[in-house]
Amino acid sequence: MGRTGLSRQELSRVEVMGRVKARSLRLREAAELLELSYRQAKRIWARYRAGGAKALQHGNCGRVSNRAYPAKYRAAVLKQVKARYEDFGPTLASEHLASDDGMEVHAETLRRWLKEAGLWQRQRRRKPYRQRREAKAHFGELVQLDGSFHEWLEERGPRGCLMHMVDDATRRVAGLVL
Repeated sequence: MGRTGLSRQELSRVEVMGRVKARSLRLREAAELLELSYRQAKRIWARYRAGGAKALQHGNCGRVSNRAYPAKYRAAVLKQVKARYEDFGPTLASEHLASDDGMEVHAETLRRWLKEAGLWQRQRRRKPYRQRREAKAHFGELVQLDGSFHEWLEERGPRGCLMHMVDDATRRVAGLVL
């Protein structure tokens, strides 16, 4: 279940140590590139010389987590969900598994298990809120109008209303102060 490839950090270490091996980079420079102390770079260099790129991989890589549920328990939970809670979402199913069946599984863990087994996939909660209306085809077919009362002329004249008009087809704008 665990990962088996090298992490990004491990790959960069392999690349830098390869340059040290090709003698295009000194170990002190490699330590600076990797942001490590010189002593730590020496340790990594010794591991790389002894075992190559695989030696720089983390020791727990590819192993099952100590916190993982046993495979039998996982199979029993999935069997119970198929039998009784197939039309439930992972959150509700985990609650019912805990209260009715005494099988404690976190909802996110159950969601991951169900997705891996092909028993559940995320569904959209609702349809998109709006759809844009298509613009009218001809000029003048629809003119949108809005008014804004304000002291447009400051104190040089009376309060006025700016009428803002937009033609829907061409997006031409017209404004008129009254």
